[in-house]
Amino acid sequence: MSKEAEVKKAYKILQENGIGEVQISSEVIGVISSLAAMEVNGVDSMSGNATKELISKLGVKNGSKGVIISLEDNVVNAELTINLKYGYNVRKVSEQVQEKVKQAINTMTGLDVKNVNVRIAGVRQETDK
Repeated sequence: MSKEAEVKKAYKILQENGIGEVQISSEVIGVISSLAAMEVNGVDSMSGNATKELISKLGVKNGSKGVIISLEDNVVNAELTINLKYGYNVRKVSEQVQEKVKQAINTMTGLDVKNVNVRIAGVRQETDK
């Protein structure tokens, strides 16, 4: 991967006078989002697209499965695709995921979060696993 391509996926979050800078990749923000969403009671799993599913079956770990991150002017927009556990209120769980993800990104990176869009890909019963 070229240096130019690496820079496009990394976002500067801190620059001190003469000391240097801190960059964070969109992949890291995606992992933070995924882990935060999984902490919400009622979330069964993250759901990825077909490409990510195939990659994970080949043994390549992807901690940001089911998450798309975009960042403009140090403001984050996150899109999460999740599977819910059966019997939980969709609206309540979705709102909790939005708040938990927004708080986690802000706390861990200092970046502002404009949108956390949640898509429900499926509902799983305990016997489905």
